[in-house]
Amino acid sequence: MKDQNPADGTLAAQAPYTDTSDVGNYINGKVSVSTDGRRQDVYNPSLGKVARQLVLSTAQDVDAAVASARAAAPGWANTTPLRRARVLNKFLRLMEDHVDELAAMITAEHGKVFTDAQGEVARGIDVIEFACGIPQLLKGDYTEQVSNGIDNWTMRQPLGVVAGVTPFNFPCMVPCWMFPVALAAGNAFILKPSERDPSVSLLMARLLKEAGLPDGVFNVVQGDKVVVDALLEHPDVAAISFVGSTPIAQYIYERGAHFGKRVQALGGAKNHMIIMPDADIERTVDALVGAAYGSAGERCMAISVAVLVGSAGEKILPALKARAASLKIKDGMHLDAEMGPVVTREALQRIEGYIQTGVEQGADLLVDGRQLKIEGHEEGFYIGGTLFDNVTPDMRIYKEEIFGPVLACVHVDDLGAAVDLINAHEFANGVSCFTSDGHTAREFARRIQVGMVGVNVPIPVPMAWHGFGGWKRSLFGDMHAYGEEGVRFYTKQKSVMQRWPEDISKGNAFVMPTM
Repeated sequence: MKDQNPADGTLAAQAPYTDTSDVGNYINGKVSVSTDGRRQDVYNPSLGKVARQLVLSTAQDVDAAVASARAAAPGWANTTPLRRARVLNKFLRLMEDHVDELAAMITAEHGKVFTDAQGEVARGIDVIEFACGIPQLLKGDYTEQVSNGIDNWTMRQPLGVVAGVTPFNFPCMVPCWMFPVALAAGNAFILKPSERDPSVSLLMARLLKEAGLPDGVFNVVQGDKVVVDALLEHPDVAAISFVGSTPIAQYIYERGAHFGKRVQALGGAKNHMIIMPDADIERTVDALVGAAYGSAGERCMAISVAVLVGSAGEKILPALKARAASLKIKDGMHLDAEMGPVVTREALQRIEGYIQTGVEQGADLLVDGRQLKIEGHEEGFYIGGTLFDNVTPDMRIYKEEIFGPVLACVHVDDLGAAVDLINAHEFANGVSCFTSDGHTAREFARRIQVGMVGVNVPIPVPMAWHGFGGWKRSLFGDMHAYGEEGVRFYTKQKSVMQRWPEDISKGNAFVMPTM
């Protein structure tokens, strides 16, 4: 693929993130960097060069973080919900003040374009804002005279120490799905961010402290599987929330259950977009290109399969091919960039391997994103938008999550065949249908077996008060992330029955009380 010219376009006003300091932990209100721990390189994916190093934690570091959280949890839980909400409200304002700084960090370590990173931070802020309303959501139920002289009520109380293990693709937004709700509900929280883009976690920790959060209530432990296993096995960690691949989600769900923890584990996806013949072609192409190639396809809600119904294929493919081939791919700090690099060289090699597999298994490669070079960034982890046609359900590029800018087109005869195709897939995270017909839209929404559904909306990520989660092998656990589901996940219900009898002289009762 020919070189892309990065000289066009205006750079973001925010300076690029170039700090070379080692990235460490945040425990009991202080940043700590071990001098003798294992280290892992953190890359600038646009340059393909090491930018800083991450100090990987040990099980002893996890013990220290849990001890800090356990000591701080009772005082924080005893803080009134309104005062907890006020701390989060201050944190909300600080996050709004630091959107561009956070976005530059994300672009430097993840590679997504700056404007997309700004959007990520904004969606994280949405959940913080939702969490500020926690007093209303923690109210219990009350029934007077539930039995003779007895009143009954319920209350929701925090779990204690909880933890979150988050992925590289949204280093700000996904942690914000977890810790604001957990903190607002009165828990102490331990965050284990991705090793690939860890710096954002420390800035958020600093802003929480500045907002008035007591030391120990929020901790960050950097690391790899050693840290995850230590959190899963620690007897003082009551719950684990996870977002990542399905194999790891299942592992965390099973191990967490083994150790008696509450677990919420969101896994992989293979999101489809059904395109009906009556769809608005121009708007559909715009939506599909953004959903398939935005953030270089490294989104759990990215569209990776276009299901072309009847004559939709001949209408949409020419425009789709032209758009995929002309994406503006460059360093993400350019404001006109539509796509940046993928996160690591290993990710690049994996995606290129899938493309080759698609060719070998007989799919038609309409646009090949391999061998892309960016002037001045020749060592960067760049790949162009890739488009396959005539993909079949038995091909690996259809069945497996590629997590890159690769779009597969499948042809079917009608809506029923499209729905059956999607419902047969092991993943059921997100899905969309583009149509101009209301009956088609209604039938699609009713019959599709997927957790998050869009009608003429390409990436139907629910807003903060609705909750995020898929079905089947896209979610392990009973509750979705954030929203009222998140409040339920981070709290436990207690039922209280109370009687104040007038006559306390009666003896023991040995029968089951009845109404």
